[in-house]
Amino acid sequence: MARNVTLFTGQWADLPIEKLCEMAKDMGYEGLELACWGDHFDVERAASSKKWCDDRRALLAKYGLGCWAISHHLAGQLVCDLNNDHRSDMFAPKNTHGNAEAKRKWAVETMKKSAVAAKNMGVGVVNGFTGSSIWHMLYAFPPVSEEDVNKGFAYFAEMWKPILAEFKKNKVKFALEVHPTEIAFDIYTAERALKAIGGDKSFGFNFDPSHLLWQGMKPERFIYRFADRIFHCHMKDAIVTLDGDSGILGSHIGFGDHRRGWNFHSVGRGGVNFEEIIRALNTVGYQGPLSVEWEDSAMNREQGGREACAFVKKLDFTPSGIAFDAQFDR
Repeated sequence: MARNVTLFTGQWADLPIEKLCEMAKDMGYEGLELACWGDHFDVERAASSKKWCDDRRALLAKYGLGCWAISHHLAGQLVCDLNNDHRSDMFAPKNTHGNAEAKRKWAVETMKKSAVAAKNMGVGVVNGFTGSSIWHMLYAFPPVSEEDVNKGFAYFAEMWKPILAEFKKNKVKFALEVHPTEIAFDIYTAERALKAIGGDKSFGFNFDPSHLLWQGMKPERFIYRFADRIFHCHMKDAIVTLDGDSGILGSHIGFGDHRRGWNFHSVGRGGVNFEEIIRALNTVGYQGPLSVEWEDSAMNREQGGREACAFVKKLDFTPSGIAFDAQFDR
C-alpha cells in the first residue's frame, strides 16, 4: 500500500484550521502535518488537555483527514540560536520579545511540552529545528578553530538532552529538519549531531530534499546514510539557477527573485529527483507519510498544493515483495 500524502500546514497558517481542512480534502490530501502556529495546533492546550486533542482529531476526521506528525520548527530554532534577535520575536510570546534569553527559556519549555502534546494527540513524531550557535562561523573567517566547532556541538547537546529526555519519557521522537542555520545541515553535520547526543534513539530526521539539493548534494544519499533515523519525510522541491552572475548563497536577494542562484519550486517543477527518493525510502523501509511542504513564490498556492498532491500520489509506489526474476527459479 502506498504511503499517506499529507500537507504541512506551516505555509497555510494564515487560514483557520477548519477552512484548511476543507481545502486539503478537496485537493486530495489524506492528512495534515500540523504546524504549531496560527490556530492549527496549540502546544500548551494540547499538552494540558487530552480532550482538546480529541476535538482536534475529530475536526480532522470530519474531513476524512489523519495526522501523523506535528511541527514546532519556530520554537526549536530559538533553543540554540546564538542571537535570538528581533527577527525571531514573531516566533515567541509577546512578553519575551526583545529578550534573547527569555525567548530561549520559553523555547526549551515548549519543546518539552510538545512531546506531551504529541502523545496526547496520538502522534509519534514532532518535527522541528534546533538552531545553531555556530552557523555564523560557516565560512570560517575570521578563523574558526576545531575547538570553536566542538563547543557548538557541545552546546547543542547541553540544550537538547533535557528536551530529548521528555521525548523519550513520552515515547515520542523528535525529527530535526536538516537545514541551513541548524546544527545539522548536511550529512557530515548530521553525523556529528548524532554523536554529540550519544546516539539518542529519540532523535532523528525529517528528511527534506530541497535544502540538500541546492547545497549540491544528492538527497537520496542522506536516506541511505541514516536509514534508521528517517522519522518523517517532506516532499519539497528546489531548483539551482546559477547563471554566472548569481551565487549559491543567495546574494541577499529575496526568495522568488529570478536573479537568485536557487529558489524553491512547487513539487515536481524543480530539480529534485523524487523517483530516486521514493526508491530510497522503499529500500530503507520508510512507511510514514509523504508530507508536501509547498513553497513557490511564483505560483498560486492552491493550484500548487493540488498539483503537488497529485504528483506525489502518482509518483509513490509500493515496494516489491519478490525479486522480478524469482519466477525463473524452478
